[in-house]
Amino acid sequence: MKKIELEILGLSSSQSQSGSFALVLGEKEGSRRLPIIIGMFEAQSIAIQIEKINPTRPLTHDLFKSFAQQMEVSVQEIMISDLKEGVFFSKIVCTDGEKEFELDARPSDAIAIGLRFGVPIYTVESVLSEAGIILSDMEEDEDEEETDEIPTSSSVSTSSSGAGKGNLKEVSVEELNTMLNDALEKEDYERAAKIRDELNKRN
Repeated sequence: MKKIELEILGLSSSQSQSGSFALVLGEKEGSRRLPIIIGMFEAQSIAIQIEKINPTRPLTHDLFKSFAQQMEVSVQEIMISDLKEGVFFSKIVCTDGEKEFELDARPSDAIAIGLRFGVPIYTVESVLSEAGIILSDMEEDEDEEETDEIPTSSSVSTSSSGAGKGNLKEVSVEELNTMLNDALEKEDYERAAKIRDELNKRN
């Protein structure tokens, strides 16, 4: 069974299902895209890891990583293994140093965990053949423009972000750092991401 490596290309609000998000994966050595509809919590967990934001309290996927490390288990890879009646199935491939074993998981959970362990994401040809899409050159350009905003997409969280980016530009660096700490304490990760990006622009 040939494995096809994927990379995360985008994360945005789903136009087909209210309250859901579209996670777009793409072939590392190809032009096919694999969109997967995921829930709000999983989308937030994935976005937080992509943005390298450290939550004040561990999320469920952080807890899984801590537990696995305490048990001396490491994750080797994520495999999106099957597609049945429109539902994706995946496996988390783990090892305890002596034997390798697989855990069944939803792709959203598996990817959120895989990101925390820094492991590759794979699928198989049968899944890509059935659910993959090929974008035209024009659509690819549009997709690239959209993915530029993925890490700080306001769609990842439904909480009010307070001041917008325009207001943040008028705030001093010292105040921004205070606001960033406050947002992290309140677990408002959307706002934290916007503040962090404004700080990065000034550095």
